[in-house]
Amino acid sequence: MPAQSLLLLSHALFCLGVFGMLVRPHAIGMLLSIELMLNAAALNFVLWSRLFGHVQAQAFALFIIALAACEAVVGLAIIIRLSRMAKTVFADQVTLLKG
Repeated sequence: MPAQSLLLLSHALFCLGVFGMLVRPHAIGMLLSIELMLNAAALNFVLWSRLFGHVQAQAFALFIIALAACEAVVGLAIIIRLSRMAKTVFADQVTLLKG
């Protein structure tokens, strides 16, 4: 696959993630959108590693994948706790942190 199409795919995934973050009121949908953005960044690092032959970019991609896994675990734990306390997972309806 040529580099331009992979770069275009990476940008499209990132734009889909940003759009999902801005549009979705559901907390799980927001987490999925963040996952899309992190995967787009990892794909971008792998592409640049392939083009320029730098191994450091692949290390960054592995770090991003580990970060995405940690984000999913912590995010889902927060959502479960929030759904038990606030009885909703919609980000617009949660008012627990307002003073």
